[in-house]
Amino acid sequence: MIHAISLPPDQFGGPGVIELFTNCLDPEAHPYYATIHQLRVSAHFFIRRDGELIQFVPTAARAWHAGVSCWQGRERCNDFSIGIELEGCDTQAFEPAQYTALVALLRRLRRRYPGVAVAGHSDIAPGRKTDPGPCFDWTWPGLVA
Repeated sequence: MIHAISLPPDQFGGPGVIELFTNCLDPEAHPYYATIHQLRVSAHFFIRRDGELIQFVPTAARAWHAGVSCWQGRERCNDFSIGIELEGCDTQAFEPAQYTALVALLRRLRRRYPGVAVAGHSDIAPGRKTDPGPCFDWTWPGLVA
């Protein structure tokens, strides 16, 4: 499951995403954080703008990234999907380094989980979520097997 996230919104490079996914977000560090600090969310992987890959949750464990969701008739996508968050937003293109890291990660995941499908958060929660957004390049070589 491909997601996009930036904290604060539309800002890149800070510790906000890591703090959110590790339940350490300071609600006083930014006005937006006060509205989300109580969320208990996580992803398996996070890919920064420079391509750095950070793993938060083992792939065999459930992460809390999908929310209310359905993929190919199966609800509760957190139960069976791997969440990959790209540092980004709906209005800006992702970096080549992110696609390179994502393709390498997907290659490893496909070896471990043959037949794995790649979908966006918007695909599993249409009308509720828009990420990874219109700037995500689904035609990037190696992205979709």
